[in-house]
Amino acid sequence: MVKFPSEQISDRSESYLESVAMPELSDSLIATKGTQPGVSVRRKRRMVKRDGLRALKQSGPAAALLLLCVGFSLATPKFATIENLQTLLETSAVPLLLAVGITFVVIQGSIDLSVEGITAAVSMSLSLLVANGVNTNNLGLTGVLIALLVGLIFGLGNGLIYVFGRLPSLIVTLGSWFVGLGLATLLFPQRLSQIRDRLVVDLALNRFWGLSPITYIALFVVAGAHILLKYTEFGRMTYAIGGDESVAQASGIKVWRYKVLAFCFSGLLAAVSGIFLTAQLGYGEANTGEGMLFPAISAAVVGGTLLSGGRGGAFQTTIGVLILAVLTNGMIQIGAGPYTRQIIEGAAIIVAVAAGNWHLRSKLRVVK
Repeated sequence: MVKFPSEQISDRSESYLESVAMPELSDSLIATKGTQPGVSVRRKRRMVKRDGLRALKQSGPAAALLLLCVGFSLATPKFATIENLQTLLETSAVPLLLAVGITFVVIQGSIDLSVEGITAAVSMSLSLLVANGVNTNNLGLTGVLIALLVGLIFGLGNGLIYVFGRLPSLIVTLGSWFVGLGLATLLFPQRLSQIRDRLVVDLALNRFWGLSPITYIALFVVAGAHILLKYTEFGRMTYAIGGDESVAQASGIKVWRYKVLAFCFSGLLAAVSGIFLTAQLGYGEANTGEGMLFPAISAAVVGGTLLSGGRGGAFQTTIGVLILAVLTNGMIQIGAGPYTRQIIEGAAIIVAVAAGNWHLRSKLRVVK
């Protein structure tokens, strides 16, 4: 029987709901359709199998993190200590912010490579606006807000160019990466711009229960990102766009708004990361954030966020960041060299991507 376009869209929407976006909606959809007894039994079996696979995929990264912690605890007594736990949390805070920001974009099926350029531009902007050792500026909190605005402008520009220029997000954000690095280099004075503003410096120096405010802010951002993705319209539309953008557009969703908003969140969190890195260093640097892009993307993927979009979340990304942090910290504790660490981390990323996309093999016509 020939299906009209509206019927095809409906079928695709149902398939998408069943497999990716909102399983609770798919269950109610199936329940209200009134299938025959034989079909109902088969569907129930498929639902049980699907739920089991979903639970396995969601718990896999957490189980891997637990196994790593147990393994390194048995391998070296220095790993399972309060001091080392505090070190793990401190070193994970800034990568976590970058990874959560990128997660918003990746869930939609896009990518953001500009975060290193944004952190560099924000670092130099902040160091020249607050009290410093190069000029007489002393804008305090206003300087911090302007630095955040720089990151937001970068994110907004990425989103608008990507949506209305109809260009690949990889190309747009790669160009923004170099723009940010160039801007940071132009702003860099003849000598290091040492930060003298106590508001900024105390972010890294103050300690509460052994942790700096940076760590607590990172945890607060993760909780906010989780609420945003799971319980708001923006979050629902983000998963819908990543699952099947054509279905989302056919449903009348203003896709471009949510895409631009995702890049704004990514740019804003990259700016926060740049401020925190500058506070930790104590001065502005044109290469602040160098080498943090691909670990952030890797953490999101290891935690369970699909590069093809439609699945992932803030908590999953947090687990991914902790997996890579524990892996690096534990290998240092047992005396593994830097090249050995790179090999193991690379292998872990490949295994995580393969495991996360294994169930999609039959659906992919072409792999590029």
